[in-house]
Amino acid sequence: MSAHPRNVFVVGLDEANLRTLRAVPHAGELRLHPLLTIEELQHGEVDVPDLIDKARHVLDEFDGPVDAIVGYWDFPVSTLVALLAQEYGTRATSLESVVKCEHKYWSRLVQREVVTEHPRFGRVDLDTADPRPPEGVRFPMWLKPALSYSSELAYGVGDLAEFRTAVDQIRQGIHRVGRPFEYILDQLDLPEEMAGVGGRVCLAEETLNGVQVAVEGYERDGEITVYGVLDSINYPDSTSFLRHQYPSALPEPVQERLREVSKRVMRHIGWQLATFSIEFFYDPATDGISILEINPRHSQAHAELFAYVDGMPNHHCMLALALDEDPAMPVRQGPYALAAKWYYRWFADGIVREVPSPEELARIEKEIPGVRIDIVPDDGQRLSDVDQQDSYSYEVAHIFTGGADEHELREKYDRCVAALRLAFDRPTDPAADRTTDPAT
Repeated sequence: MSAHPRNVFVVGLDEANLRTLRAVPHAGELRLHPLLTIEELQHGEVDVPDLIDKARHVLDEFDGPVDAIVGYWDFPVSTLVALLAQEYGTRATSLESVVKCEHKYWSRLVQREVVTEHPRFGRVDLDTADPRPPEGVRFPMWLKPALSYSSELAYGVGDLAEFRTAVDQIRQGIHRVGRPFEYILDQLDLPEEMAGVGGRVCLAEETLNGVQVAVEGYERDGEITVYGVLDSINYPDSTSFLRHQYPSALPEPVQERLREVSKRVMRHIGWQLATFSIEFFYDPATDGISILEINPRHSQAHAELFAYVDGMPNHHCMLALALDEDPAMPVRQGPYALAAKWYYRWFADGIVREVPSPEELARIEKEIPGVRIDIVPDDGQRLSDVDQQDSYSYEVAHIFTGGADEHELREKYDRCVAALRLAFDRPTDPAADRTTDPAT
């Protein structure tokens, strides 16, 4: 690293990730500066030109060199990093390559050009009075906007009645992210197949079966490197994540196919100088793999897992690429053989009665070695008011555990849940119960 401290501006820097960023090698030689707040970036309908102006003001007023601009969130962070990098001469992949990943319909069109490992898909007309599934796309299927936060407005449907209910929900909410996304699309020279598609388009995809798995990697000097394969395990009879687990338990030949498909599709997208994360399904019954979605950033949700197992959080790759340093990750140099990020969820609306204090969380983490806890809602907050929840559940805590085997991971998770003693009051005007998951 440089002998002089380097200024790294982190779009959407949050407290949980600040702790992890400080654990990367040579972190003491970096000055991490927040650029835009989570509230500005993710609450309500974002105003992209306004965000760009606010970011410019901070960067232009800064007394020193801007050595890197990075981020680990989806839209609008991913696109802002690309736009600002172009303007301020920092290292990042192109805006077009980001949007080719993030616009779900365009991404499917691009995937179709080089790989067969994807589900049947098509666009849904939201403007017609009698919406129908696209020709050739069969139930059960998923309906989702071209762009959304987390799994917001993503619905699994098994018949025409559920399809129409989901279309109504998407119609009502698609503008919050779709409208500002259209500003980004206007910055690009779009291909003919994207003419008139816009950002407020709904996609239908046939439901994928099997084991969900994530592949993480990056591009540097013309070479795409995959540094991790992780398993994603759902709650029983649900499409909501219970945990991510690293390293993957899939057979090595399957993992090698996942790496090969990842490299082929990212090379075709034109990905450069940045991290990525691709979510797949592997079906043991057919030995088939299929791309679920491509994320134009590494997963900050996996950072602790890489630190536990490999000895370094994956934020290292993001920072190293932005600073023109070696992004290579160590392999199995961490203190644990396995690690997991658990999603402690509530499947009905509620009001959080009492959130443990930072001191209480620190005590639990000290008493149970190899754990870290992040609480999602605030004290007294209604769960349905928490941003970026999926369509079927509410996240109340993220619990990271490291251990020698799966039994130890689960035992530590169970101990943390018991120690947190989270309780919820039923709202006086209860929202819809989220226990029904049409995709199951």
